[in-house]
Formats: sequence, C-alpha cells, structure tokens
Amino acid sequence: MMAKALGHPARVSIMKFLAKQKTCYFGELHEELPIAKATVSQHLAALKEAGLIQGEIQTPKVKYCINRENWEYAHQLFNEFFAELPVKEKGCCSNK
Repeated sequence: MMAKALGHPARVSIMKFLAKQKTCYFGELHEELPIAKATVSQHLAALKEAGLIQGEIQTPKVKYCINRENWEYAHQLFNEFFAELPVKEKGCCSNK
C-alpha cells in the first residue's frame, strides 16, 4: 500500500513538501503546490490511508505531518526490497 501511495508524482511532491517542514504544516497544500484543491484532497487521503502522513482538523485549517514511524518502516522495506533484487547486467529485454 505504501508503494502504491508513492507511485504518483503529486503524492511524491506532497511528501517532499511535508518533509521540508520543521513542524506540522497548518494550511492549504493546494496553495503551495500547483494542484487543484480537490486533487490535493484525494492524494492526501491516499497518503493517510497508507499511513505515510497523519492529519488533524483544527478548524479552520488542517494539520498535516509525515508519520515518522511509518516513514522509517517504509524506508526499511524499500531498502530491503532493492537490496534483494540486484539488476543483471543484461536482461531479457536488452537489445545488446
């Protein structure tokens, strides 16, 4: 689920933006990123469902943060996955 959530460039942009924040972000992400408000909401929901971010409604704004514990877990999983799957020099799709 985490890999699927990170499979969209807009979600990667949201994660990069949130990672640069010193504290949780209070505000409208659609004002910071060139994405429509409804689209941002859909991407935030996918990231939240995957456990990569957390958010709380504090009227009139919403607070967003990277879920550090799950982010570290995702980092570990991806590192292990890529370490176990070395790429061969020439694959079956190689023209050489």
